Amino acid sequence: QVQLVESGGGLVQAGGSLRLSCAASGRTLSSYAMGWFRQAPGKEREFVAAISWRDSIYYADSVKGRFTISRDNAKNTVYLQMNGLKPEDTAVYYCAAGTTIVRVTTASQYRYWGQGTQVTVSS
Repeated sequence: QVQLVESGGGLVQAGGSLRLSCAASGRTLSSYAMGWFRQAPGKEREFVAAISWRDSIYYADSVKGRFTISRDNAKNTVYLQMNGLKPEDTAVYYCAAGTTIVRVTTASQYRYWGQGTQVTVSS
């Protein structure tokens, strides 16, 4: 089993930056696809970014050019660097992991999920 713990969320002004971390335990992440999703109140969970075990990277159109996903297999950690934050980025951010993922943008493809970390962007 894999346990995922997100951290790094907080309150930031529009235009600011945050870096989210997702630390994994139980198994190494080298063979896992990793995704970041977010969910705002009253809205569906939406895809943000993903990195496959082959290091292919995918972003939602809404965050391209602003967010960067990366991972450090030695530290068993995946990161989401968020720059140029906007109020519409406000949400709980979740990291996820899976080994049998066909579509990295689909939440149901992932087996393991973190507890989420709140990101609030003020105008």
